[in-house]
Amino acid sequence: MQKRKVDMVVISDVHLGTYGCHATELLQYLNSIEPGLLILNGDIVDIWQFRKRYWPKTHMLVVKKIFEFLSNGVPVYYLTGNHDEMLRRFSGLKLGNFHLKDKLLIELDGKKAWFFHGDVFDVTMRYSKWLAKLGAVGYDSLIMLNRFVNWCLEKLGRGKISLSKKIKDSVKSAVKYINDFEQVAAELAIDNKYSYVVCGHIHQPSMREYENVKGKTTYLNSGDWIENLTSLEYHDGAWKIYQHIASEHAAIRLDDQPSEQNIFEIFEQSGLEEALLFSKLMKYSAAS
Repeated sequence: MQKRKVDMVVISDVHLGTYGCHATELLQYLNSIEPGLLILNGDIVDIWQFRKRYWPKTHMLVVKKIFEFLSNGVPVYYLTGNHDEMLRRFSGLKLGNFHLKDKLLIELDGKKAWFFHGDVFDVTMRYSKWLAKLGAVGYDSLIMLNRFVNWCLEKLGRGKISLSKKIKDSVKSAVKYINDFEQVAAELAIDNKYSYVVCGHIHQPSMREYENVKGKTTYLNSGDWIENLTSLEYHDGAWKIYQHIASEHAAIRLDDQPSEQNIFEIFEQSGLEEALLFSKLMKYSAAS
């Protein structure tokens, strides 16, 4: 299969190590591209709900693919999110092509682009973290229920549905939260004269232009790999939202099979200095 060359790819909210993660589809996508730069914009490994006993083969293969990019000279920026916030104590770490940061500012064709996960805008995260963690467990349970419902619908010859999307779309406060999130991010970007502000966190892929009396900016969100299966791509001076459509023949589905290795063994056996270091950080963070 011929791979697409992409100048930059932004992925967020993968939540490796949880039942809701669509690792097979993400692996299909990663195997189809040759990125010049990869930005992992938070919540890649879900340390909140981390369980060594649940680490399917496809989750392992996603990690290996990221290390393959590193070994091929692709710069990888891991920006911390709320579900991997334990890594924030190591922010600023750099080893080879691997960078661990909380936020990133780079120039794209003469325009400034600001990248961060976005949980800093979440009041629940700031003041009631226990409630946010409880919500994460409930969300993962809802995703598991949704998969069972969709399995039943497929057997009946009907289309899939997203229970969480239906709930979000029907609750006005959830819609308002998303709109407020985008508005705040865009206004901060305009104040700092950034042409682009790129977030994750709310699992809502988006690309919108905002303008006020101070200027304008483009707000972008990479979505997630739980419901939307989306990423952001920047190539030849233009942004686009990529939405993955799974191919049954592109990869073997291994999600229901346990990995013969745990995540730490994968890191340590890769031979990459970046992987060895990340393994140590993960062990420390998961135990904290």
